[in-house]
Amino acid sequence: MRHVDNVNQGSLNVKITVNGAPAEADADPDLPAAHLLRDRLDLTGTKVACGTGVCGACTVLVDGTPMASCLLPSAALREREVTTVEGLGGDHPVQRAFAAEDALQCGYCTPGFVVEAAAFVDRHRAEHGDVAPDRRAIADAMAGHLCRCGAYEGVYRAIAAACEGRYDDDPGTPARVDAPDKVTGRARYTTDVRLDGQLEGVIVRADRPHARVLAVAFDGEAALVDLLPEDRVVRYAGQPIAAVAAATYDEACAAAARVRVRYADLPATTRPTGEGRPIYAEKDRKNVHNASEGFSMPGKWRGNMRGPASLLSWRGGAAVRRIAAAAERGDPRLVTGEYGTAVQVHTPLEPHACVARWDERGDLHLYLSTQAIGMVAERAAARWGLRPEQVHIVADHVGGAFGAKVQLGVEAIAAAELARAAGAPVRVVFSRAEELTDAGNRPGTTTRIAMLAGADGELKALTMDTRADGGAAIGSVVAGLARLMYGTAPRRLRDYDMLTNLPPGSPFRAPGGPPMAWALEQTVDEMAHRLGEDPIALRRRWDGNRRRRVLYEWAAELPVWRERAPSGSRTGRFRRGVGVAAAAWLYALTTNAQVELTVEGGVVVARSTTQDIGTGTRSVIAEVLREELGLPEDKIRVEIGRSGTVSGPPSLGSRATTSVGPAARDAGRKLRDALGPEFAERPEKRLVDAEGLRVVGERARDRGGYLVPISMHGVGVGRGLSGAVQVTEVEVDTRLGVIRPLRVWAGIAAGRIYRERLARSQCEGGVIQGIGYALYEERQFDPETGHVLTANLEDYRIPGIGDTPEITVRFLEEGWDHVTGGGIGLAEVSTIGVAASVGNAVYNATGWRPRHLPIRPDRLLQGLKGLEGMGS
Repeated sequence: MRHVDNVNQGSLNVKITVNGAPAEADADPDLPAAHLLRDRLDLTGTKVACGTGVCGACTVLVDGTPMASCLLPSAALREREVTTVEGLGGDHPVQRAFAAEDALQCGYCTPGFVVEAAAFVDRHRAEHGDVAPDRRAIADAMAGHLCRCGAYEGVYRAIAAACEGRYDDDPGTPARVDAPDKVTGRARYTTDVRLDGQLEGVIVRADRPHARVLAVAFDGEAALVDLLPEDRVVRYAGQPIAAVAAATYDEACAAAARVRVRYADLPATTRPTGEGRPIYAEKDRKNVHNASEGFSMPGKWRGNMRGPASLLSWRGGAAVRRIAAAAERGDPRLVTGEYGTAVQVHTPLEPHACVARWDERGDLHLYLSTQAIGMVAERAAARWGLRPEQVHIVADHVGGAFGAKVQLGVEAIAAAELARAAGAPVRVVFSRAEELTDAGNRPGTTTRIAMLAGADGELKALTMDTRADGGAAIGSVVAGLARLMYGTAPRRLRDYDMLTNLPPGSPFRAPGGPPMAWALEQTVDEMAHRLGEDPIALRRRWDGNRRRRVLYEWAAELPVWRERAPSGSRTGRFRRGVGVAAAAWLYALTTNAQVELTVEGGVVVARSTTQDIGTGTRSVIAEVLREELGLPEDKIRVEIGRSGTVSGPPSLGSRATTSVGPAARDAGRKLRDALGPEFAERPEKRLVDAEGLRVVGERARDRGGYLVPISMHGVGVGRGLSGAVQVTEVEVDTRLGVIRPLRVWAGIAAGRIYRERLARSQCEGGVIQGIGYALYEERQFDPETGHVLTANLEDYRIPGIGDTPEITVRFLEEGWDHVTGGGIGLAEVSTIGVAASVGNAVYNATGWRPRHLPIRPDRLLQGLKGLEGMGS
């Protein structure tokens, strides 16, 4: 990603009209227009996410035509009229519609969508009047834009509503309290931060998969810091070695190119076989990365294989004996199979980014794109030997994360070390290639599964062995999660980590859940066919969870399910199929979550050390306080995204809302009590009189306590599992091998819904990420060099708006009375079963069962050819 370029001898004076006013700036004529607008004119609503014209985040209007400004040289803007999102003024019908219809989540991609949509809506209405276009016309218009959060359903709604003229005179009510800032470009992200005297940092990365670094030489004058581990070993191509800082990004890149690294090459392993020279010596295993949400089950090391981890098995010996006996007698009720999944990369549109500065008191200030302000602040204090109050973190807006921005990452470490060495603020922002290489991924997996049903049709035994390809990371739990589903039949569940010299895996939305469901839920589907039973009926009978039972009954009555054709019975080129999958997930919470309320200038201000990564935490706190205090919107202000206040939850593990919502309600009740009876009669006057009043609300303990009596780092595991049942309809093109998801019905059992529209958006986004996992996303690498080949958003494909099916979400809110606040997390459970439901739908359409993700056209065509060879 390119940032600022100082004026040089080849600079050009660019005179343009921007948002109706004349402007000029000196710039390299080849400098991308996006950086001219952002860094010279401070129009930071124009985002740069891909740098290759794929994602649309940098879209601006040039003489009224939408263009990707990251591809447009600054010289091309001379004497032209440019309109950025800021120039739309905030009251364009599209901006109002996007805010009211919740056509956004993290908001990083939103300005580009808004600019393109405004041009489309104006043109469409001029040609067709106040008539809503169909979904295909909207998808075609927005085809050049990506939203990693998956807010596409809201985009469809917003554009249709704007075309109908519904927001011409009605400003609408924003679904999120921060929506107005996001649709106007006012929202500031870490990549938008610019401090006085700020330098640009660039990370020097390893160019080989395995080697010991003997020396690092540098002949430049720029600041340079070391980022190698204690043993001086690099274990994957792209691992950070050092970082340099200079006045401009180009100068920093030039300095990085002058860094010379002398290596002693070591044997590299790029295939997950467990063989080869061990990547980590025994004494260095403390440095190994973790691919799970902070926990790792014990397992023995043998070379580059770790495992089995099998603590979650239940009567494993009995399961093995029953399955072996069934195999020996050829029992038709024994279903076996092997299922594989590819590595999926997080790639949030705002890349990993940090701006660091040290003040005169020795305090560290980090402007950081993070989903865990409190955790990162603690780790920063420990790393640099600071008192907790000496670390100040700001994350006002975060452009997506999905599990990738939990740790004190190398972007923060490099920025802080460089800032200390240079005596000036330093910004480090990953390029998209860095983001797709070394910023997190869901490990690939290979799972062998065996499932046995008895003569009575009940589940009698299950075995799952999963080998995870987490690169230079351990801790993947996939098979073990099968303990959460289908009763208490004996099961042996074993997880293995197969270490390779590839970038390490990290927690990704419901870590381990989607690959587990990919194998388990297709096996259950196959068992239903063996038993001649409806797949939903079998799940309902096997599954003792009373909440999912309600969802099974709902799904079974869907017309698309009742009217589906028998599997493999359809003919012709285009074949439709319907599949179902179920999922469960742990209920986690932050037990020490708090919300602080103070009365300032007649306004109630809420603070907590938490952040909003697009999940709506600001809006949940505001909504709870409005309900509790009966105040209008302008009398409540939520200030989160900063450290230095009361403890709050990280945005991971589906625990932010269930933690902070009850704490906000408790704070509201305490404030109301402190304000006395006069508050109910004259609330606004009482607030003026109560200037400075402060209360702190806490998240009370659940009735009956938690499964784990002692919380670790404030994390508790609650009683009960969230649940989901997903039904997916697809159309399969048997000539081209293309699978098109048409409709998805998602039933979610997660208790009370604090903000219905936001919860619906979260679940829709989970479905879309599941579709990406099923059909498109696959990291590719060079097996000789270990270099990631899918290092841009053209080669690594994530779902676009045209890939989005119609999505119906049904919430089940009952059954969580024991939970303080009545609601638990839903972001993770909403995505777990999606890929499996797609796989089952493909089987229903064609009679061929997919075994490997993604279900690429070549795999589908080869599978159908195999069926023809078998006479199907």
